[in-house]
Amino acid sequence: MLEPALEPLPEPRAADIKPPRFCCFVTGTDTEIGKTLVSAAILHKLVQSGRRACGMKPIAAGADMIGGELHNEDADMLAAAGNVHLPSSITTPFMLREPAAPHIAAALEGVTIDPVPIIAAYAEIQAASDAVVVEGVGGFRVPFNDDFDSADLAAQLNLPVILVVGLRLGCISHALLTVEAIVARGLVLAGWVANTADADMRFMQENIDALAQRIPAPLLGHVPRLEHPTAAAAADYIDLAGLPGWPSSRVQI
Repeated sequence: MLEPALEPLPEPRAADIKPPRFCCFVTGTDTEIGKTLVSAAILHKLVQSGRRACGMKPIAAGADMIGGELHNEDADMLAAAGNVHLPSSITTPFMLREPAAPHIAAALEGVTIDPVPIIAAYAEIQAASDAVVVEGVGGFRVPFNDDFDSADLAAQLNLPVILVVGLRLGCISHALLTVEAIVARGLVLAGWVANTADADMRFMQENIDALAQRIPAPLLGHVPRLEHPTAAAAADYIDLAGLPGWPSSRVQI
């Protein structure tokens, strides 16, 4: 007796194929070295590729009341670069007024920075987006309270880390110590971006070459000192094509 012929499986439709998800945690060698600019540039490139992309600045210290709502310049830049717009209470669960180290700013407001609201907010952002860029605060080991710091947050989120190295005197040691701290926590260092923090730095290329020899991750770009430091302008200087989950082509949204 002949077995009945099996119907061929239908070809998957384009609408049924989910694009790869890209998520990362952006940290830096210090404060004021270009983390927000690079994070916004990554979001810009994701939007240009057709992804639903959202930035997250879990803790922002230094906010002003504008139109009855607290605003932070870095958080606003990330929001403008992405195309998934959620309430700031989700994208920045801890918005603090004082421009100081987060644990100090939080203490002034009687706030305890706890990981639970951050993890819950990240889950909401991830559910609404194809791609999420989480920007840390200051350097990699900035304290949030007595028992919780930025490195702990990165470990709990367990995202690939992109390190922004601010090119200025002393950056080699700062960068290599940060790399050691990232690797020691079992995190994946996906790559690093050199950002010109000091336009007058001598032997800049030699410093980049020394770091490239010592950092066990690809150099994703070198952002020069920009006259107009916008996400679009910085995006021209970074290339993330080889990173896991990075979109290979434009998709419809």
